Amino acid sequence: MTDRALSYVHGGSTTPLIGATIGTFFDRAVARWQDREALVVRHQDVRWSYGELGRRVDDLAAGLLAAGLEPGDRVGIWAQNCAEWVLSQFATAKAGLILVNINPAYRRTELDYALNKVGCRALITSPRFKSSDYLAILRDLAPELDHCPPGALDARGVPALKLVVRLGGEATAGMMNFADLTRQGGNAEQERLAELARTLQFDDAINIQFTSGTTGYPKGTTLSHHNILNNGHFVGEALRLTERDRLCIPVPLYHCFGMVMANLGCLTHGATMVFPDEAFDPKTVLATLAAERCTAMYGVPTMFIATLDHPDFKATDLTSLRTGIMAGAPCPIEVMKRVVSEMHMPEITIAYGMTETSPVSFHSSIEDPLERRVSTVGRIQPHIEVKIVDGEGRILPRGEAGELCTRGYSVMLGYWGDEAKTAESIDAAGWMHTGDIATLDAHGYCNIVGRIKDMVIRGGENVYPREIEEFLYRHPKVQDVQVIGVADAKYGEEICAWIKLRPGMEATEEEIRAFCRGQIAHYKVPRHVRFVEGFPMTITGKVQKFVMREAMAKELGAMAAKTA
Repeated sequence: MTDRALSYVHGGSTTPLIGATIGTFFDRAVARWQDREALVVRHQDVRWSYGELGRRVDDLAAGLLAAGLEPGDRVGIWAQNCAEWVLSQFATAKAGLILVNINPAYRRTELDYALNKVGCRALITSPRFKSSDYLAILRDLAPELDHCPPGALDARGVPALKLVVRLGGEATAGMMNFADLTRQGGNAEQERLAELARTLQFDDAINIQFTSGTTGYPKGTTLSHHNILNNGHFVGEALRLTERDRLCIPVPLYHCFGMVMANLGCLTHGATMVFPDEAFDPKTVLATLAAERCTAMYGVPTMFIATLDHPDFKATDLTSLRTGIMAGAPCPIEVMKRVVSEMHMPEITIAYGMTETSPVSFHSSIEDPLERRVSTVGRIQPHIEVKIVDGEGRILPRGEAGELCTRGYSVMLGYWGDEAKTAESIDAAGWMHTGDIATLDAHGYCNIVGRIKDMVIRGGENVYPREIEEFLYRHPKVQDVQVIGVADAKYGEEICAWIKLRPGMEATEEEIRAFCRGQIAHYKVPRHVRFVEGFPMTITGKVQKFVMREAMAKELGAMAAKTA
């Protein structure tokens, strides 16, 4: 067998990796593009040039040092999309601090775990978000806040945490206001920042992101300057971003899609970061695309679907758009085609990766034929290797499905404080085992078939839910669909489809099954069909199939009990 016949690719490139810390690169970007617009946050009426962003980042970085934080300390941020999040991202990098992204959907138990797992010494928090009262949760977790000076917390429940910084203008006992923190630093701290710029290394840890694991506690994916700065850069390269581009960012900042692919992709190309709202809302996205004349948009498939189907869509001028990325979840082919034809995005791309790989490994090109762009996740990114292996770890021939493994600059440093879990994911040769099932074709294009844990084995047949989902998207009444496997006494597992119909549409289970018969193999036809208003999701828009499986197990178990 020749090398070309093996499922192995590497991203050879004449474009070198960036050998700099985020702070050093940020200063270069500010000097180069200081008069160009860097950040627009519409819900906060923020509109800053690169020069203004640079001054504010330096003030915050100096304030963090003045508060007693030292390089290597962990600083949590628990907030929705806002200008302060962006400032914190770059300021912590300049000060050599490790930013810990805390999911805005976290409640008390999860916050407790995250803060203590990595030993956060400081926490920047929003007062509240949606139905969560963050300040009340914090006071419950650390009641000592009510009786301590800001910056001097000594809490039994979170012993490492000393400083809590709150957003907004109101005062809260035991907490410092964000605006006050930015005024703490002086000449000594500014000189210290200059000194740190000479001593910090690009392989230093700079960011911890908690994976949304389906079992057990989340793992703290630890990423370096080198990991995420380069990944953001090459994502921007794939889109051909320039200083004339304006990127609409409705995806959450706490996730790689927002802080790496969007923010660092813009920084490395002088483009403008445009935030339509504190969280995704199709109405504000449409208004922002038109008013800001955005040239690009990022989103998970559900965001694009909601935008396309919003009542304001047809009346919105989207002619400034040209490109963007759909990622974060399997991208339905029919949705991609609608984005190209109806959203004025002829250069829309798909990206694939995972938090542990900073995140992108594969990315389609704006020059790829449409069919390639909508049916695959593209080709390997520069300076990255990928192989597809069988259950024994042997590289498979091209076209055969197996586990996707990634190696290169993008692979995380490890899971914080968990050498055993790190060793389970990264083998002795440096390969990150993703848990995703994929194929590589003769031209190096990758297709993600599904997750190993999501594969359904029905009567000895391996069934990949993605294939059935793609077929069901062709049904004219189907807006969105998710397929799972459920336990079955006869076949071991059976196919179950959860379907969200288009507005005003009605359908029956038998109608869906009849649509499948004769078009896909009989063992792939859903035995169970459920019509739903939506799917259980993470805040990043990833469908939680394990929640669906649990719900179906309860429902089918109850039905079996009734008939017994």
